[in-house]
Amino acid sequence: MQYSRTVLKNTLERIGYDDVRLAGSAAEALDALTQRRADVVIADWVMPEMNGLELSTAIRRQDEEAGRYTAIILFAPKEEDKAMTQALHEGADDFLTKPIQDVQLAARIYAAGRIAMLQNRLMETSAALETANRLLEHQSTTDLITGLANQRALNQRLEALVLETQARGGGFCLALVSLDQQDEAQVSPFEDLSSEVLLGFAKRLRLAVRPTDLVARIAEEEFALLMHVHSPQDFNRDLFKRVLTSITRDGIQTSEGAVPILVSIGAHFHQSDQPLMTIRELMKQTRSNLDQARGQSGTRVVVT
Repeated sequence: MQYSRTVLKNTLERIGYDDVRLAGSAAEALDALTQRRADVVIADWVMPEMNGLELSTAIRRQDEEAGRYTAIILFAPKEEDKAMTQALHEGADDFLTKPIQDVQLAARIYAAGRIAMLQNRLMETSAALETANRLLEHQSTTDLITGLANQRALNQRLEALVLETQARGGGFCLALVSLDQQDEAQVSPFEDLSSEVLLGFAKRLRLAVRPTDLVARIAEEEFALLMHVHSPQDFNRDLFKRVLTSITRDGIQTSEGAVPILVSIGAHFHQSDQPLMTIRELMKQTRSNLDQARGQSGTRVVVT
């Protein structure tokens, strides 16, 4: 740097700055910023490896990747005023022409540091808000007891699949899965162990279908499955008998032992060459199938 680095360091320390690092080149400066951030970078416009404009661009690139803001002040002779104006457009915050006075330097550095502080605080606040929004979005589409999707998530995915099926072909299947009592005349065996039973059943149901299938809990003891089918010929209605066998093979293990369960499944398959159905109509048809399944003995599955 043509303006002596040692003189500059001494000046900065004299006006109250005690964390001053020196770099012998632009490359050293960029490396130092990678190791530890700085509020303000002061650099000469004329340097051996790259000029002030190139350094400003490189720092801004680093800032973007790291999610931070570094204020940049460039030193330049008066004849470089036009170039410095370009540097301001490319990312520099301020520039000083030589000779440099201590009072002027202190004022510019203070202003640049304040800009960096405010920008970084704003970026941190924005990042925190983004994280909070993602958390809220996750919570708004997640069943808090089982960790599965909820009714809202089901509706969103179902709406997307309806549109995709109409646009690209294929089909999808919506199924409602009801966790029923073994004997309607008795007190529900889930009364004291409901959370354990629901968690155990949710895990079992999740493992019984493909990872890409949506599994949701949409009521107290009612779940939903949503399956995308690329080709209608690939859809096998008997798959729900396999699912039923898998999830009812034995009781749900709880702290009080195995709790026997009774499950009913109603499903409806929709493909692109069929008349368009609304979400309400799809749910109504699927629920009608579930009601029929509940009235059956033996295999309680109805698929249309």
